[in-house]
Amino acid sequence: PMYFLLGNLAVLDLCFSSVTAPKLLTDFFSEKKVISYQGCMAQIFFFHFLGGAMVFFLLVMAYDRLVAISRPLHYVTIMNTQLCVRLVVTVWMVGLVHSISQLALMLPLPFCGPNILDNFYCDVPQVLRLACTDTAILEFLMICNSGLLDVILFFLLLTSYVVILVMLRPHSEQARKK
Repeated sequence: PMYFLLGNLAVLDLCFSSVTAPKLLTDFFSEKKVISYQGCMAQIFFFHFLGGAMVFFLLVMAYDRLVAISRPLHYVTIMNTQLCVRLVVTVWMVGLVHSISQLALMLPLPFCGPNILDNFYCDVPQVLRLACTDTAILEFLMICNSGLLDVILFFLLLTSYVVILVMLRPHSEQARKK
């Protein structure tokens, strides 16, 4: 099970690094550094899709380690192939929902004037600054979406590692007594 999850993490890392690298290389070797509106939205979609999935995948990996440490003899039966596949599919779905929610808030915005980004990739705050309307509420919603996701996952990760450390502490005290 662990290698299945590590393989998926490797694929996720490879895909995530491929979101901005092609545009970076294209801009590096060309005089004209432009990106279309569709290209920008696609980049935002994949950046948030894969980034959201990766953050959630860290939680799945922490759960895997928690089960491996807390129930080593039951690990294979608890973390069976079916559960691993369900967890991986859930990770990809969470990333998809996060990305769609980010993009759904941006797509209806009107853009006017010089739509120039001083960067090799499109990110939500930069694109929101180009909109011809007040985006304060929209920025707040998008920050809440990403921020809330990150804060919740951070505390869940922290909790899992604290539980692991608390479980390992009695074992280290017993080893010192021997």
